[in-house]
Amino acid sequence: MPVLEVHNLVTRYGAITALKGVSLRVEEGEIVTLIGANGAGKTTLLRTLSGVLKPTSGTVRFAGKDITGRRADQIVREGVVQSPEGRLVFRAMSVKENLEMGAYTRSDSDIGKDMERVFRLFPRLKERIGQSAGTLSGGEQQMLAMGRALMARPKLLMLDEPSLGLAPVLVRDIFRIIVEINAAGTPVLLVEQNARQALKIAHRGYVLQTGQVALEDTAEALSNNETVRRAYLGG
Repeated sequence: MPVLEVHNLVTRYGAITALKGVSLRVEEGEIVTLIGANGAGKTTLLRTLSGVLKPTSGTVRFAGKDITGRRADQIVREGVVQSPEGRLVFRAMSVKENLEMGAYTRSDSDIGKDMERVFRLFPRLKERIGQSAGTLSGGEQQMLAMGRALMARPKLLMLDEPSLGLAPVLVRDIFRIIVEINAAGTPVLLVEQNARQALKIAHRGYVLQTGQVALEDTAEALSNNETVRRAYLGG
């Protein structure tokens, strides 16, 4: 059974239809990437799946349960967690406080263990545990945003442009950590402008064009598709 099933999803901003019947799935154990030009609807799709936007029509099923149109906090409690584009950390709070905010839906006793897991993945965050998030570098803020998402114990982790604006050495680190998170058992839905790198680590991918799925295939097949190569891979 797919962990996520999206069928004919339509989302509008007023008179503008941003998603025009998008269907996709994420299987257990997969990294699935969404690639496409700016304005293709990638972020709108993640925001709809996470409950920030309400779909006009269509269905979203997670772990076999219909979660279409639920509130964002309810969707987080189901296990669908997004690390948003632009990092959006709580700038006045410390690194530790930001991570604790990621666990706000939880009442179990394992929060400390999960924080230690975040520090193993992102050792730099442990070095800056008491530092205000707003004083971190861009790369450190991205690590914090991903770590905060992991504190919710996601059953599906959605990442929106995790490498945006980062130096090449940090980009490599971020993608390596995404693979580690997935290998530990968390499916990942990845929106990424760096299509070449995203397809290297993904199992499957979807190409979005003007709010619709234009192509769906294995990551390897998409990497070798001439149309995809010309449009998104630089040759």
